[in-house]
Amino acid sequence: MSSNPNFVLQGSALESRASYQSGSPENQWVEVLVDCPEAEAQKKLYTYRLPSELQVQPGDILSVPFGAQVLGAIAIRIKDAPPPELNSAKIKDVEDVVSAGFFPPSYWQLLNRVAEYYYTQLIQVIRVALPPGLLGRSQRRIRLIKGDKRDSPIPNPQSPIPNPQYLSPAARQILEILQAQSAGDYSFAYLQRQVRGAYRAVRELLRNNLVESYLEPPRKGRPKLQKAVTLVVDVFPIDVTQRQREILEVLRRRGGDLWLTELLQICNASSSTVKTLEQKGCVVIQEREMLRSAAEPALAEDQPKELTNDQAQALEVITNLSGFSEVLLHGVTGSGKTEVYLQAIAPILESGQSALVLVPEIGLTPQLTDRFRARFGNKVCVYHSALSDGERYDTWRQMLAGAAQVVIGTRSAIFAPLPRLGLIILDEEHDSSFKQDQPAPTYHARTVATWRAELENCPLLLGSATPSLETWVNINQGFSRESGIEGIPNPQSPIPNPQPPITHYLSLPERIQSRPLPPVEVVDMRSELQQGNRSIFSRSLTEGLQQLQERGQQGILFIHRRGHSTFVSCRSCGYVVECPHCDVSLAYHHTHEDAAQLLRCHYCNFVRSHPQSCPECGSPYLKFFGSGTQRVAQELAQAFPQLRFIRFDSDTTRTKGAHRTLLTRFANGEADLLVGTQMLTKGLDLAQVTLVGVVAADGLLNLPDYRASERAFQTLTQVAGRAGRGNDPGRVIIQTYTPEHQVIQAVRRHEYQSFIETELQQREALNYPPYGRLILLRLSSTDPAQVQETAELLAATLTQKDEDSAGYEILGPAPATILRVANRYRWQIMLKFAPDSLPHLPDFTELRFLCPSSVSLTIDVDPLNLM
Repeated sequence: MSSNPNFVLQGSALESRASYQSGSPENQWVEVLVDCPEAEAQKKLYTYRLPSELQVQPGDILSVPFGAQVLGAIAIRIKDAPPPELNSAKIKDVEDVVSAGFFPPSYWQLLNRVAEYYYTQLIQVIRVALPPGLLGRSQRRIRLIKGDKRDSPIPNPQSPIPNPQYLSPAARQILEILQAQSAGDYSFAYLQRQVRGAYRAVRELLRNNLVESYLEPPRKGRPKLQKAVTLVVDVFPIDVTQRQREILEVLRRRGGDLWLTELLQICNASSSTVKTLEQKGCVVIQEREMLRSAAEPALAEDQPKELTNDQAQALEVITNLSGFSEVLLHGVTGSGKTEVYLQAIAPILESGQSALVLVPEIGLTPQLTDRFRARFGNKVCVYHSALSDGERYDTWRQMLAGAAQVVIGTRSAIFAPLPRLGLIILDEEHDSSFKQDQPAPTYHARTVATWRAELENCPLLLGSATPSLETWVNINQGFSRESGIEGIPNPQSPIPNPQPPITHYLSLPERIQSRPLPPVEVVDMRSELQQGNRSIFSRSLTEGLQQLQERGQQGILFIHRRGHSTFVSCRSCGYVVECPHCDVSLAYHHTHEDAAQLLRCHYCNFVRSHPQSCPECGSPYLKFFGSGTQRVAQELAQAFPQLRFIRFDSDTTRTKGAHRTLLTRFANGEADLLVGTQMLTKGLDLAQVTLVGVVAADGLLNLPDYRASERAFQTLTQVAGRAGRGNDPGRVIIQTYTPEHQVIQAVRRHEYQSFIETELQQREALNYPPYGRLILLRLSSTDPAQVQETAELLAATLTQKDEDSAGYEILGPAPATILRVANRYRWQIMLKFAPDSLPHLPDFTELRFLCPSSVSLTIDVDPLNLM
């Protein structure tokens, strides 16, 4: 094996696959990128021999031996000779081809760009792009040697050891563990956890020929095979029975092809009957691949809708686009952005190309997928983390097939391997869910989408009722992004001669059928309290809920927190019950199913039972403060016993398919009210909703983050937009203790333009995005002193340069807003610089070397979460 110290991955490194269509001849080698942090950190390529029976091409995923492991690797180059400094006799062979033909050159450029821009090892980017399981590590396993293969005095591995005194106590303990299991086989990692000194003990057992060690290779993603029955005769033989004839008739009526299980179920027959038909030459039974996909309901075919003038003008611009361009579709809630998406995609599919549609939340995919499937049928597939590994693997392979299709997914779907991409759409582009905070790479899907649209030379369509300030400025004021998105020039960009994108601003200022935006009523909860109303519901909201019930309409109640109460405090001594692992209070959760009263940490998921008395003073007077979705639901049940409601938050949507199930129940009229968190604000289109109530808006406004006002405005505007989408007019009630706040007033008047003008003035004065760029260095450790010391060392290293000449400003080091999370203490350093400058950014690899092994350093480029 060898390394190439000058290794820089470029698209040109991947030679044409056409050159390698035949099997590998003798004496060929392949240079690979190994799934190994040490190799990637040093930009090493490793050389392996190609066995003649394997067909390997650049971009294939391979399985290769690496030290004592078998690792995943990406084939980069095929070579006719090994590097001269290597002894060819010592070069190991490639084990197997895990998956063929994944990375075309433009796709490789995208992954390489993500790795460079976000200061991440390339293999970490590849692991994000691939479905689970394709790049995996082998594990070392230890098993008993059978008696006939062993020269030991122990005759049977399942019998007690007659004379184990010659073994150490640790070796005897491991032997007993292995003998207690029927297979006598455990992973070495498991034995290490069970027995102290396992390493020496296993070596002792190996020397005594009592056990053997072997490598279990990485599990491959495999196609799901299922038996299918195919009718192969036109005329039925005379010797078939009446029962057999019925089965053949069913096959004929169903097109001559059915899955075996489906055929047996329809005919209520046994498999032996079908096998008899195969013996008579009437049918053929064979295994075929069956694509795994999430269960989808049958849908009636949908036809294109008549467009408004604004929609038609927007669609005309989009369909006439040629090449790379960025388009902002700014439409008020309910203005019909999705219909524009659908009609823009139709000609893309007709031309044999594919479209990629990204949404911020998994909860949005069922409703959006249903609309797309009703329009485009089986050309639509979904790709997100809630799918099983098998479903993601099959969807991924289906995308590689190259047929025209529409892929709908969340953030990671931006890496979907669609070979002929004609359009990329980001719905609700403002949403922070498109940004990954951890693990690395800390990418933003909007950023990567811009690069990918440029590489694929296709349009990027950004849709929102409340565009992010970055997008608004970039589109409307023509920010140049010559280096890709977000304005940080990169001299090693793999995109040759990048040009500023052509930008378009398209407006949909009115709702479909000229429906009015719902009036927003702001309720001052201070006045409610002064007038004796101590309920979490104002008198206006109470009246609205009563009318909802009387009129048989539906509504939404929004609360920004899940759980029952924000914290639990002792009224005698003031003690607040906190998480033992994080510097936050525990939230109270009440489970009606088993009457459990739990306190849960929303950061590390620590759970404990609710104490009956104060842990500090022993007082029984514990009080709940703050409101979450559980408490709102509890208060609803007491105040409106006849009102049917469904909770819709992360606690009630944990199971697979829960989003679809709950929304379907609500859409079918099985509930009057949907009570939930921010999931409710993101694109739900429920025509029967006439009332939206915001229980407590203040929790959105008072966060220690410069983006708090923007996020609060977007959230409140979006949830208000769920009302009045049908024939009945809508009504929005926002409860707050600060009704004069600029965000509340802007939402009340539906004034996006005036809000962003004020907000942009404040951002410009502070040189914050979009008028500045940020890189956040996050350090964490279980040792509070060491992480602080390391943070100060890194800050001192950064300030050794003259900040003016470096082109960036250093803020910090400082402890994070929440210092401790999951027993890890966190410190931060912020770099701030102008978007159009060329800062001499530090060598972050050097900074990593300054961190001791106990301190973790994460580099977050363009961070959205500063807490």
